[in-house]
Amino acid sequence: MLTKRIIPCLDIKNGRTVKGVNFVDLRDAGDPVELAKLYAENGADELVFLDISATEERRKTLIDLVLRVAENVNIPFTVGGGISSVEDVDVLLKSGADKVSINSSAVKNPQLINELSAKFGSQCVVVAIDAKQINGQWKVHLVGGKVPMELDLFEWAEEVEKRGAGEILFTSMDNDGTKDGFANKALAKLSTDLNIPIIASGGAGKIEHFTDTFVEGKADAALAASVFHFKEIEINDLKDVLRENGIPVRL
Repeated sequence: MLTKRIIPCLDIKNGRTVKGVNFVDLRDAGDPVELAKLYAENGADELVFLDISATEERRKTLIDLVLRVAENVNIPFTVGGGISSVEDVDVLLKSGADKVSINSSAVKNPQLINELSAKFGSQCVVVAIDAKQINGQWKVHLVGGKVPMELDLFEWAEEVEKRGAGEILFTSMDNDGTKDGFANKALAKLSTDLNIPIIASGGAGKIEHFTDTFVEGKADAALAASVFHFKEIEINDLKDVLRENGIPVRL
């Protein structure tokens, strides 16, 4: 069985790591490069950096961050935020990123997934999907969760796979920041329906939640932010418990 991955997520705004609840009420969580170094040294398998700043300088800021992370961190990392073209991805990968994450731009221009996969390989292309339940149906949301779409989560995920995405990062907006656990029923359906890895995001609050998402949610990786940033869970402790529960993780 493939090892399950633990992925700290760093939401970046104006060069700092921030964390909120249900996508709002942001608070400062530290310098992203220093946090990244710490996570790499303490057992993280990968890192995700999402630039949530809506500034015209985003691309320059993001490139500077990627260069600094690549100099200081020896594990794979994914970068997302404001990526909307082959040229954007080319610059980020050449600056040291291992993968890119696209979200709103993929929904607005699905052909972008095909183009990125064809040029850089599917292993570089992560499609992030933010969704919440509306009248019992999982609906995709854009622009950091601010814009609801009529798009169904599961239909969109299937299209994303067909177009060449290498993995999906699914964030349940209902669970995000609540620390009540991941959206395991939706994750299990995604994992059953698709053949590409699914990263669980939104809701981690205690170690058992990670065990649950790997067993019940069938997730391939679990992503979290505040529980790592504020040292509520140490990654090495988390991996010890996962191993004790028979879940394969990288030492």
